[in-house]
Amino acid sequence: QVQLVESGGGSVQSGGSLRLSCAASGYINSRNCMAWFRQAPGKEREGVAVIASTSDSTYYVDSVKGRFTISQDNAKTTVYLQMNSLKPEDTAIYYCAANFRASCSGLPGPKSFPYWGQGTQVTVSS
Repeated sequence: QVQLVESGGGSVQSGGSLRLSCAASGYINSRNCMAWFRQAPGKEREGVAVIASTSDSTYYVDSVKGRFTISQDNAKTTVYLQMNSLKPEDTAIYYCAANFRASCSGLPGPKSFPYWGQGTQVTVSS
């Protein structure tokens, strides 16, 4: 069993910052691909950022480049999303996702990730 537990969501004003965390436990290994997705009401789930543990390569959707940073701890089992200069359009439920059988490149779609966190709400007010 694999569990992903997220924390760090909340409400901020436009221009503010939040840091999301996602801790993995269970049958996991350090060779993995971990990601953050988000889903706003009435919209499809969108890949926001991805990190490949074997290379520390990171990938971002264009709308967050320069504002969000994805990173992992040294054990490669916790992933973070530092979100700066937040905008109202960043409002969504943010989900952590992981694949512990493969590395990754680019922004894989949701079907590439068998494990998901419960989601954490991020609300940005103008």
